Amino acid sequence: MAGRTFLVVVLVLTASFYSQANAHIQFAGKPIPRQSVVIDSLSFTVHDPSTPSRTSSTTQFFNPTNTTPPFFQIFHPAFLDVLGDNPSIRSVASRPTFPFALGAGIWDERTDEVFFASGAGGVEPEPSGNQIAKISLREVERGIAHTRTSTSFEEVENVNVTVTKLDIPDIVQITIGGTGPFRGALLLVTAGNTKFPPSLALVDPQDPSNTTILLDNFFGRQFNSLDDAKIHPKSKTIFFTDTSYGFLNRFRPEPRIPNQVYRFDPDTGEVRVVADGLIQPNAIGFSQDGNTVYISDTAALGGFSETNQSLPATIYAFDVDPRTQAFKNKRIFAYTDSGIPDGIELDSAGNVYGGCGDGVHVWNPQGILIGKFFLGANSADMVFAGKGRLVILAGTNVYLAEIAAGGFNLAF
Repeated sequence: MAGRTFLVVVLVLTASFYSQANAHIQFAGKPIPRQSVVIDSLSFTVHDPSTPSRTSSTTQFFNPTNTTPPFFQIFHPAFLDVLGDNPSIRSVASRPTFPFALGAGIWDERTDEVFFASGAGGVEPEPSGNQIAKISLREVERGIAHTRTSTSFEEVENVNVTVTKLDIPDIVQITIGGTGPFRGALLLVTAGNTKFPPSLALVDPQDPSNTTILLDNFFGRQFNSLDDAKIHPKSKTIFFTDTSYGFLNRFRPEPRIPNQVYRFDPDTGEVRVVADGLIQPNAIGFSQDGNTVYISDTAALGGFSETNQSLPATIYAFDVDPRTQAFKNKRIFAYTDSGIPDGIELDSAGNVYGGCGDGVHVWNPQGILIGKFFLGANSADMVFAGKGRLVILAGTNVYLAEIAAGGFNLAF
């Protein structure tokens, strides 16, 4: 290889560079959208020895253009189909002192509202424990319409809509995941605490938020700390994951049952294990036909005080047995370069979205990273609000990405 000179070129087109006058500039035959950066993957296959290598996936993010977030980071032409011709991404709700939107993203089509949870709570003066809240996407639309009257095509302004807290009983503690609506209610996944066990709970989205606990034990033994749930598209039964993060973060006792993935039929009460062998089975998502399931193992996140980057931060794919609905044929789908994949959604084209350390990553059905919704901050969850709207939960901020892609029905 001696005596040869290599020229590495990075193609960078940022929102400030792209305008109507530059609309002829293209990538793979398509115009580059606003708020977008295109990175040629060949440009970083060999690391420049004059620049430090990344040593942390949780504090050092891959942003070679040093673009200010939020923006779209494009690695593959397929991501242009996800974004469409005129995408945008902006913060639509913010509370800088309290991580009010950590997980359990649920869109209710009937009212066009998005619900979410604070998880274990935040710092003073906010209370710890649990908070379920919502925003109105109709209010978001009104706020965006107002900004459009005062800004140019290239600019995107944030809005800050009302966050409305739900009044829920104390039995719903440390809400981590959620899905639905399921039978008209929010299906919430709680990690529990020292007083209340982990559970699956149905909460009426309307006042007075009547609550029913569906499941809180496995034949008399408490779960460790439940994390996420999805409804199978065909059987309409509930699949959920159980981790030991409650113990690692000192709000649950030592585990007395393996960390596993379960199937629960609320009509019969039948509960059984469908997958094991994962260290920390976290997020879960089904393909639209229900034949494939994606589970993240987030063992690299050891707890609030410890990480171990040699452990999985990985999404695995399984086949769903058509007869038993057990998970089989485990294989690696994707490994994230930033944080852990905490939260999984799929769009109608089969692309897989993961909430990661620097935002939302998107892989095509073959497991190739095609792009990121780059926030520069952890995104624990996201939810499609119909076609063309992806709501991203990032702790102290909720973001709305207006794109071409859409999800499929998660309400049953």
